[in-house]
Amino acid sequence: MTDEKLDKILGTEDELMPSSGFLATVMERIEEEAAAPPPIPFPWKRAVPGIVLTAGVLGWSAVELIRQGIPEMGRVALAAPQIPAGFARPLEQAGWVALALGVSLVSWLFSRRIAGRSGLL
Repeated sequence: MTDEKLDKILGTEDELMPSSGFLATVMERIEEEAAAPPPIPFPWKRAVPGIVLTAGVLGWSAVELIRQGIPEMGRVALAAPQIPAGFARPLEQAGWVALALGVSLVSWLFSRRIAGRSGLL
């Protein structure tokens, strides 16, 4: 097809007119949208502590990665950091304490959420 044929075909078509109830339907939908309640805002007050904690953990991890990686730069293979025997036992105990505190926190938050739904809090 050439441009002239396309222009002739498109030029002979009738003008498009909306159906009789189109305007009324559109205006009805617009009024429904205007009457709808506003969307629920994002709970930034609850999200900020998690964002700050995540940023802190990622920042601390990056610092530790760099700190552990600097002495290893001269070596070709990466080796796991060696922990002196005197620190192994206290680090293991600290890990268990951190795990217990985390489980306690999650349990407390879960129970608080359930009690909040029932109206007790």
